[in-house]
Amino acid sequence: MIKNEKKRVALLSVLAAIFLTGFKMIIGILTGSLGILSEALHSTLDLIAAVITFFSVSISDKPADKEHNYGHGKVENFSALIETLLLLITCVWIIYEAVNRLVTGETEIKVNIWSYIVVITAIIIDVTRSRALSKVAKKHNSQALEADALHFSTDVWSSSVVLLGLICANFGFFFADSIAALFVAILVVSVSLKLGKKSIDVLLDTAPQDKVHMVEVLLSATPEVISYHDLKIRSAGANTFIKVNVHLQPDLSLKQVHEICDKIEIEIGNLIKRSEVYIHAEPEENVLVNVQ
Repeated sequence: MIKNEKKRVALLSVLAAIFLTGFKMIIGILTGSLGILSEALHSTLDLIAAVITFFSVSISDKPADKEHNYGHGKVENFSALIETLLLLITCVWIIYEAVNRLVTGETEIKVNIWSYIVVITAIIIDVTRSRALSKVAKKHNSQALEADALHFSTDVWSSSVVLLGLICANFGFFFADSIAALFVAILVVSVSLKLGKKSIDVLLDTAPQDKVHMVEVLLSATPEVISYHDLKIRSAGANTFIKVNVHLQPDLSLKQVHEICDKIEIEIGNLIKRSEVYIHAEPEENVLVNVQ
């Protein structure tokens, strides 16, 4: 059920990207608008990213096996990193072409009703897809879908900037189109760097500080836990792996220790979905035994 929902929303994003790429490319060529052409190229890479996302979510939920003891979740993080690189490549071309047009003065474009139709249509589709992807990404803790949602969300803002450029160009301020393209590039670079850092952090097993804080608060609030150490947390796709050593009363029975560890695992699982928790219990040596 989870896998089908993720694949369905990813497939719809692929179809949306195909439509937007073709529509923008045709209108951009007909009007000569750098803003629309830059959006078309952006959508082309969005299409590639959407296809990568579709295949990554199809693989990421496969269960762990002998070769992949921690599952296949990092496929999503790897695909998100690829999407980042694709976006940055797009920005290089957009910035070069925009600066070249501003320097040479070759900024005259044709603005017609289709220029506005393609941009407004893109904004509507991008808003719809971004919300749908964000909802499913949050529900299933999917970084690949989150990255895809970020792509469509970025498109909303970039298309809005292009729309502003077209309006200015309609009044003879043709340079506004190139300036709009530069704003698109700056926006995409900003989002790409954030997305790339997040992907690299997961691939390098950087501890997610928000989840570290959540577990620390929970352990500190657990009365049976006298102290704890060596808390280690890593993420892989939608899954989170948590390991910690806890110190308990030394006179507890094995059954009691097991029950306490089970309780902690359940509480952590309620806080962090799709988490796998390993707790190593140790006797607290500095506590007196059988003290009432």
